Amino acid sequence: MEVQIAVAKIHKYAVSESGDTVEVVERPGGGVSVVLVDGQSSGKGAKRVSNLVARKVIALLAEGVRDGAAARAASDSLFTEKGGRVSATLNILSVDLRTRTLVITRNNPAPVLVVQAERVDALGADTKPVGVYAHTRPAIVEQALAPNLTVVMYTDGLVHAGKRRGEPMDVQQVLSELVQEEDPSPQWIADCLLEHAIRLDEGRPADDISVVVLRVRQPAEPDLVRRMSVRLPI
Repeated sequence: MEVQIAVAKIHKYAVSESGDTVEVVERPGGGVSVVLVDGQSSGKGAKRVSNLVARKVIALLAEGVRDGAAARAASDSLFTEKGGRVSATLNILSVDLRTRTLVITRNNPAPVLVVQAERVDALGADTKPVGVYAHTRPAIVEQALAPNLTVVMYTDGLVHAGKRRGEPMDVQQVLSELVQEEDPSPQWIADCLLEHAIRLDEGRPADDISVVVLRVRQPAEPDLVRRMSVRLPI
């Protein structure tokens, strides 16, 4: 099996900087974690908040701290620094090679979508953003790695797409249609979800939007090379 991860993101229309931050870190015991943070509001202020939370989380994960503990520590750190006046949503998606599982950690009202056998389920247990209260706990789900398992996490800009026109995006329905394609790549799924949201916002995203897609695939031939690519428009 091979785990592939893709990201697609865009900033709010007429705002120069996205308040979303996505980071990837290797886990000391084997595997990789993707951290997605959406700072309150938008622009440079939101970016400072999301960077603060993301840096705290990835530093702890790199030291071997468990995902839930890292999320709680990041929340307490933001709460202490900002006095509960500033919040951020946080998602951590971790591939643990020792247990051969996927750990999904959420401090985000937006659900994480899990696709197995073309069925799309929403992990939407009640959870609070980080930084508002002390001792905020995340919702955590552990999932066995299996071929064709697909997981999609995103910031609320995706959910809000189309609302100002009275046509909010049904992310679960759009994803259900995308996974009907034969062996879709995670980058294609992420790009399609983002493009759909931008169309609903008439080419002017009403909020920062970030989409992270993880998919477990079965390559035709074994390949032990690890690869990562980044595309950054300037």
